[in-house]
Amino acid sequence: MDEQRESMEFDVLIVGAGPAGLAAAIRLKQLNPDAAVCVVEKGGEVGAHILSGAVLEPRALDELIPDWRDDPPALATPAGEDRFMLLTEKRAFKLPTPPQMNNHGNYIVSLGNVARWLGAKAEALGVEIYPGFAASETIIEDGQVRGVVAGVMGIQKNGEKGPDYQPGMELRATYTLFGEGCRGSLTKRLFETFNLRADCQPQTYALGMKELWEIPKEKHTPGLIWHSTGWPLKSDTYGGSWLYMLGDNLVSIGFVVGLDYPNPWLSPFEEFQRFKTHPEVRKMLEGGKRISYGARALNEGGFQAIPKLVFPGGALIGDGAGFLNVPKIKGTHTAMKSGMVAAEALAEALAQEARPPVLDAYPEKLAQSWVWTELKGVRNIRNGFAKFGFWGGMANAALDTYLFRGKAPWTMKHHQDHESLKKAADAPRIAYPKPDGVLTFDRLSSVFLSNTNHEENQPAHLVLKDPGKWLGENWEKFASPESRYCPAGVYEAVGVEEGKPALVINAQNCVHCKTCDIKDPTQNIDWRTPEGGGGPNYPGGM
Repeated sequence: MDEQRESMEFDVLIVGAGPAGLAAAIRLKQLNPDAAVCVVEKGGEVGAHILSGAVLEPRALDELIPDWRDDPPALATPAGEDRFMLLTEKRAFKLPTPPQMNNHGNYIVSLGNVARWLGAKAEALGVEIYPGFAASETIIEDGQVRGVVAGVMGIQKNGEKGPDYQPGMELRATYTLFGEGCRGSLTKRLFETFNLRADCQPQTYALGMKELWEIPKEKHTPGLIWHSTGWPLKSDTYGGSWLYMLGDNLVSIGFVVGLDYPNPWLSPFEEFQRFKTHPEVRKMLEGGKRISYGARALNEGGFQAIPKLVFPGGALIGDGAGFLNVPKIKGTHTAMKSGMVAAEALAEALAQEARPPVLDAYPEKLAQSWVWTELKGVRNIRNGFAKFGFWGGMANAALDTYLFRGKAPWTMKHHQDHESLKKAADAPRIAYPKPDGVLTFDRLSSVFLSNTNHEENQPAHLVLKDPGKWLGENWEKFASPESRYCPAGVYEAVGVEEGKPALVINAQNCVHCKTCDIKDPTQNIDWRTPEGGGGPNYPGGM
């Protein structure tokens, strides 16, 4: 132990106060009220970094807190009409809603509010929650995870300790659950340390961007759920939109782009802005006002990309392990259930006098749960779009859903997203219109609405492993794709007109989406844990 660090001991430590981590904490305290349970969260408050559409399927919540409807989270709006649209540049065609996207009985929610609500439920049961405590290092001793180091502050850009230096604390536990969400920094290193991805397909991802709007009351239909596919994306790029009407005249509108797209000139953010100019979308937003903005990567690899979930002293839960159901466009219910199943395995382990180092009961129980059945049944749908393109993917999805009913005698494979980019010279340039500041916007004004902030003097959490590689690889081959795929304007190619291109990293703009860590063509960008409390701070409606 670092002689400057204090240490705290728990039975169970949970990294990440998202739906999975909080569901795990609640379920464990329900089963074992005496268990010492701690949750650490890098956001300044519970829910600060939570971003999703979101339509909540309440299946897991019904199991966890059966009477939750008597005291629901703020802005929980019962789902109403489903619309699934195919867009061309000027027209919209209503398609039959696939059965996975049927939202009868679901709720449009602010997922940040759901997390805050779950956090309060957990604390009422005696769970200790520490927001603003970023877990920056995993404690591994004798090949076993023993906890994390969290709360380190005041390390300056030159690596020296500043006047406000805090060494952090060692939070130690018999078992540690990692629920960091998509592409978690500690989780990424656990994959390597314990070789957790040895027997599964590579994970694939998408970037989801979201805006919250307030629109005129006469245009607001509470509970409306509107999805689209097609324009403005080309047929070689997977993606689509959502538009959910909730609360008092609020609209959650978002756009998702699969990060296996091939054209390095594509900007997911600009595609999102262009999408809003479609006549059918414009007429729903006109007269309204944009309130907030955010962005986050999400796992899309599905069933075949789920890694080994356990290792000595810990386990993976939630979206960090990849439990998103892509065709259903939902992952909160599966993430929560994974945390609940892990908690059930933990309760059994804690009750044993000789506590097992590996929670083998967790993956065994999960394989017997509805999570496994649900994800296995849709395992080929997202991969069909990667393999066959848009129209072939639509045909494959129909066959898989209606003919094979999720039981096709094969499982499709896929490749890593960073391998998909064409060279810039081999791809068509894309001309995007300038933002009008009313319906469409630039990235910097959008970042302002995300309430993003990082202490100026802390070391940049976005690091090039080999700074010399950028010029010959990213610039000369791909024309600096990071300056387009980042939805927050973090990466900027400067000196181009002078013939001396160089990369500037504006790390203070980072909204913690993790896209750069995923899509960089040579995997040269490393997203490291910043100080706790930094990054976006999404308001209650997001």
